[in-house]
Amino acid sequence: MCKWTFEKTIGWMRPGRLIMAAAIWALSLHAAVSREITVFAAASLGDVLTEIGRNFQAQTGDRVEFNFGASSTLEQQIVAGAPADVFISANEGWVDRMQKAGLAMPGTRRSILSNTLVIVARAGYDRPLRSARDLTNAASLALAQPDTVPAGIYARRYLQKLGLWKTLKPKVIPAENVRAALAAVEAGNADAAIVYKTDAIIAKNLKIAVEVPAAEGPKISYAMAVVRQTAHPSGAKRFAACLLSPAAQTVFERYGFTVPVEKR
Repeated sequence: MCKWTFEKTIGWMRPGRLIMAAAIWALSLHAAVSREITVFAAASLGDVLTEIGRNFQAQTGDRVEFNFGASSTLEQQIVAGAPADVFISANEGWVDRMQKAGLAMPGTRRSILSNTLVIVARAGYDRPLRSARDLTNAASLALAQPDTVPAGIYARRYLQKLGLWKTLKPKVIPAENVRAALAAVEAGNADAAIVYKTDAIIAKNLKIAVEVPAAEGPKISYAMAVVRQTAHPSGAKRFAACLLSPAAQTVFERYGFTVPVEKR
């Protein structure tokens, strides 16, 4: 129908005007089918998803808007009715909660990424820091909220496994998310922090003192799902599929994330 209407409308035009009209028509059609997809995602994914989002928009015309924050906070916002199309959490639990609440579109839940923990210190920190046990000599330790935020939960579990949590808990400076924990160390408000390796790599004025081997640290798994009440189901599904594509996985790995073998 659109093609017929277009041809009937332009049949009387001169060639130059015909070309201009065709271009305007094409742009209007593109605007009609393009969508703005809202993605709620863990703060630790800020840089990598911004790049993937740009690539996705260039290929599909769908614009992606991100709301980055603590996974727990984002899940609560979705439960409260925030207009999200896709949710990506830094742990499985918050996506599970959304799914149990009936807010995840059936068949869209996926585990997509892994990460590792590191201990970082401010550049001027002059005490030995060769293992997590040396954190007992630090005056303060920044963690994302250790009871609710995935990065903080992972760090707490790691310290509990080592038997250090009770000793270090009084020194903990809780932060809103993993990026805020890094910022506390960068600003000199904390001596050290336990964060994701991917965040530490791009941090300024910090040094990675200890890398926690994946086998020794907690299992870190990022999960995603399309929100059941999305206003743009086709676009949301396209973006979710994009995250599992080889091209996106290459970008994730370049930023330091680990893609599960079965996803490669």
